[in-house]
Amino acid sequence: MARILITSALPYINGVKHLGNLAGSMLPADVYARFQRLAGHEVLYICATDEHGTPAELAASEAGMDVRAYCDEQHEIQKRSGEGFSLSYDYFGRTSNPETARLTQHFADVLEDKGLIEEVLEHQIFSIDDDRFLPDRYVEGTCPHCGFERARGDQCDSCGRLLEPTDLIEPYSKVSGSKNLEVRGTKHLHLMQTKMADRIRAWVDAAVGWPALAKSIAYKWLDEGLRDRAITRDLKWGVPVTRRGAPREGFENKVFYVWFDAPIGYLGATAEWAALNKADWEGWWRTDKGADDVTYVQFMGKDNVAFHTVSFPATILGSEEPWKTVDKLKAFNWLTWYGGKFSTSEKRGVFMDHALEIMPGDYWRWYLTANAPEGSDSAFTWEHFQSVINKDLADVLGNYVNRVLRFNKSRFEAVVPAGGAWGENEDWLAAEMTVRLEAAAANFEAMEFRKAAAEVRGLWALGNEYLTRAEPWTKFKTDPEGAAIGVRTALNFMGVMAIVAQPIIPVSARIILDALSIPDEHRSWPKGDAKAMLTALPVGLPVEPPEVLFKKIEEDDIAAWTERFGGATEEKTA
Repeated sequence: MARILITSALPYINGVKHLGNLAGSMLPADVYARFQRLAGHEVLYICATDEHGTPAELAASEAGMDVRAYCDEQHEIQKRSGEGFSLSYDYFGRTSNPETARLTQHFADVLEDKGLIEEVLEHQIFSIDDDRFLPDRYVEGTCPHCGFERARGDQCDSCGRLLEPTDLIEPYSKVSGSKNLEVRGTKHLHLMQTKMADRIRAWVDAAVGWPALAKSIAYKWLDEGLRDRAITRDLKWGVPVTRRGAPREGFENKVFYVWFDAPIGYLGATAEWAALNKADWEGWWRTDKGADDVTYVQFMGKDNVAFHTVSFPATILGSEEPWKTVDKLKAFNWLTWYGGKFSTSEKRGVFMDHALEIMPGDYWRWYLTANAPEGSDSAFTWEHFQSVINKDLADVLGNYVNRVLRFNKSRFEAVVPAGGAWGENEDWLAAEMTVRLEAAAANFEAMEFRKAAAEVRGLWALGNEYLTRAEPWTKFKTDPEGAAIGVRTALNFMGVMAIVAQPIIPVSARIILDALSIPDEHRSWPKGDAKAMLTALPVGLPVEPPEVLFKKIEEDDIAAWTERFGGATEEKTA
């Protein structure tokens, strides 16, 4: 039994996350965690809301709320959304909790002791009308590289370049819109990433289990030259800046920068989980306390890769303490909305709470996994969503379950039927099933989620092909024994079909397995003799057809959703 630590990029606190956020980190991490649990491994899946930084202050201000109260409210909303999509976190924490603050201050002390943190006099934008320094995201203007007119002071959303607020053309205050700005001096702590460049490159060179996308982004940053970056900001909301447990002189009105403390939130959330469960969190994170046998797997969208392959490793490696670093890093491209970007700030696309209002979580889980943005961006359209759901879930899986269980109820009194002998059709099914199961497991293990979903779908299609060969419907009148073996095998294979679907559509899979009266202890990943799997259900076992598993998406649904959320009429460059 392996020990597998899984983290997905922390969802930011300012509002419900959109489907792109779900597809690029939280959902694939959950699918992987569920598969590994089914395979019998010890899994710890940790996530948390990322609550510090400028956007939280801005969102709270716009909502007319105290920032702590705003974060309290939004954390609960995001937690409920995750539950609606059956995200099986072992713990969903908060970076504003004390454990993350304690660890952030610890790392700052250790890094400074190692000569990797220095006080630097910075020149930052000061808003005269707002009477305050403006952190990066409080400043907007025109990108000097691509001309995008709403670039932020830390990054341009159009070309992806990292920026400083002073780089912007015609900057203005995000708080008030004022252009009455000037540059003033203010002291900040800098993480001296330049001193870590060679060590980080060697660490990236040695990494295995990363897709090409992740390594290419890491090397891009390294090849362009790392920069020493501030890890403090002129904000009130965040982790207080301390030195050896006491407030740092001159930094009383500053906090640690969100991109310094947010990844440390993985450790903080694990510590919170351990406190609640009387467990040892350091056994998952410190190699001198047992974590040397842990495989650490991270999931994130491509915009987060640089921070997880450069900045966070600079913190972890720079401390020279025996912390666990990532073994496998799965990075995703974008899920696009009709050719443009999903956007939380622009309210563009479908968000997790609204998605659950119109369709159950399993519909979205299947679609987003089967079309995961792995090798390239994936385009969401309502029409494609309709096609995938209707074909895969309704026509292939749902139709199989409905046909077999209802025929069994009408002809064999809703129990697993006796009679008939194993024959060449069953030999064929067993052989094909073995190949598909091995391929599905290999793809889940490799975190190739589109391929894994294709193999799961292939197993469902295999069941339908078996029915075509076995013909229990036509045999019932002339060869009831032949019909019985056909239905009995189809029922057993239905259990296999549902078991392998559990990582992706857990609610629907449970409904099928409950209908087949398969106990929880027999729902692990199928291994071993194929014939044994296809004869596992005892004769006479009651099996009851459930309600219709999957409702088809109609043209009227598409029209209503397009009117509500947009879609086909939106500009491709939205």
